[in-house]
Amino acid sequence: MNFWIGIKPQQNTPLHTSSLLGSLLAVSLLAACSDDSRKVETAAGVDAPAPADAELPKFPYPEDVLNPDWMEARKQLQLASVGQFRVFHDFQFEDLASKSGITFRNQIVEDSGRFHKAVHYDHGNGMAVADVDGDGSLDIYFTTQLGSNELWRNAGGGKFENLTTPTIALADKIGVTASFADTDNDGDPDLFATTVRGGNHFFENDGTGNFMDKTVEASLGYSGHSSSGIFFDYNNDGLLDLFLCNVGVYTKENEKGTGGYYLGADDAFSGHLKPERNEQSILYRNEGANTFVDVSKECGLEDYSWTGDASPLDLNQDGWQDLYILNMQGHDEYYENVEGKKFVRRSREVFPKTSWGSMGIKVFDFDNDGLMDIYVSDMHSDMSQPEGPNREKNKAEMKWPESMLQSGGMSIYGNSFFKGSAHGSFREVSDSIGAENYWPWGMSVADLNADGWDDVFVASSMNFPFRYGVNTLLLNNQGKQFLDSEFILGVEPRRDNRTAKPWFRLDPKGADKDHALVVDYNLTEPVEVWAAVGTRSSAIFDIEGDGDLDIITNDFNDGPMVLVSNLSEKATIRYLKISLRGTTSNRDGLGATVKVTTGTHLYTKVHDGLSGYLSHSVMPLYFGLPDGAQVTKVEVRWPSGTQQVVDEGLDQKSVLIEEPGA
Repeated sequence: MNFWIGIKPQQNTPLHTSSLLGSLLAVSLLAACSDDSRKVETAAGVDAPAPADAELPKFPYPEDVLNPDWMEARKQLQLASVGQFRVFHDFQFEDLASKSGITFRNQIVEDSGRFHKAVHYDHGNGMAVADVDGDGSLDIYFTTQLGSNELWRNAGGGKFENLTTPTIALADKIGVTASFADTDNDGDPDLFATTVRGGNHFFENDGTGNFMDKTVEASLGYSGHSSSGIFFDYNNDGLLDLFLCNVGVYTKENEKGTGGYYLGADDAFSGHLKPERNEQSILYRNEGANTFVDVSKECGLEDYSWTGDASPLDLNQDGWQDLYILNMQGHDEYYENVEGKKFVRRSREVFPKTSWGSMGIKVFDFDNDGLMDIYVSDMHSDMSQPEGPNREKNKAEMKWPESMLQSGGMSIYGNSFFKGSAHGSFREVSDSIGAENYWPWGMSVADLNADGWDDVFVASSMNFPFRYGVNTLLLNNQGKQFLDSEFILGVEPRRDNRTAKPWFRLDPKGADKDHALVVDYNLTEPVEVWAAVGTRSSAIFDIEGDGDLDIITNDFNDGPMVLVSNLSEKATIRYLKISLRGTTSNRDGLGATVKVTTGTHLYTKVHDGLSGYLSHSVMPLYFGLPDGAQVTKVEVRWPSGTQQVVDEGLDQKSVLIEEPGA
């Protein structure tokens, strides 16, 4: 039977709170479990004594996670909006995870499960994509908090096989994310993986997809609260350097929970107010032969933002990669690269206002004017108070006081979209183009309908103890606005209308007798707590090799979605996939600007390797070519400064462009 519960309004209050908020936010129902009950040495018997496969009554929390009554209305509203579309939308995505062969499951620490607290563990995990074995197909490396990271080889036709070895599994670590990049210019992608206080790891690829642990030799074993690793060549010497994003100290010093993770600090989300908890991000210079050295101080890049992610970008078009650094609890930072020798902070000068709770970033040309725009997602502003489904396109009504924000009223409380100009300045236009959404983590950007305009998939939503939230898919309406399309294109509702799953079990007669849910709802028999499913990271690439783009996700405490597009079956599509091979520049060509010219249009992309929230991949650039357009030339500005024009051999679907002059 199902065990339905009634939820008191204050018990659905977001948990991303701090003691500073006082009466502004209600104390979470779920904070009533003592830390002592979850230490490793007392963890025995935490799970209910019922067999793991025994069927227990469902305890959905909140009540409507199993059947959100607003989903159908949202779907109908989106379907009714198609009259606004100037772009092709008559195609669908279907979740074919069960047919893909992928059995990976993301697993979480108890701070995001039965003992949920407001701590950064619920930010989840990223993923990375590259052709690790040189067979021409893109493979996937998934990361998880508990259990093993896994590498899945693309066997073709939408099928994958497990290529994980014990070396890269990191089964005894609390994983965060990973990055692929050819750091030694030998023609294969190497792998960098981050963990929470378990040391980061660097693996060298032998060219066949077999990875050797070279962490010590590379000097990349920093241990802290790391997040993403951004590879870019800041000094244009042909070697990829690394910017390591560190969040800040959000765990307790010596207390550990089940699985060996460090328990989250009770006041983690006010950590930015305590300077002693700041954790500097690190700029590593590649010295060659996969050895790196910390040059943060030398280059003037000593940033203490609470940073989950960052993006290289050549904002002033001087040929040197600058850096936009996200701050999930305050102002973002922008550092200008001065000829590869130092970075100068010009944050408020160039970006007077930024999102207060930035999570993800992508730099791309939204309106095909040849100028790069910046899209930043903001999760934490949305967590300042509960918001109903009908207000998800609105900016947050910030309920946290300035004593928490520390931004002098100069913040954007929601997503930001900075429209680039020819003068190097930016105009924030997120609301006017429809770039706002709810509970966003990060974006994957690509031309999903092959019409020449880049679209966006935003990995979104929360999980226990919050209501269900949808993933957002934004079709680009010819550079004028984004159109909400997740229901139109079959991304929502999820496979089998699934909005919740079992999260954990409670035994009121055993170790869980003092759990807040047991006490507050007078539970007397074991139950299975069901909570909302949700996505954290994504990547977009052609899984099947049929020419259209598909979406792979890393879902929190769940298996991935493998959202396969049927665009190639619904329409005749033309496209050009461009792979770059640097010679003087880094072999991946990261940092290169590629311009594709047809008879009527000019399309511009920057090859930055950012493929989704926390994730860094090595994938070809995909250019949709609408209405049978023929490519007349491709221009590449390489990081070395070389300007290359290719005007032959462009009638194929895929081309490899090699930098001249080696």
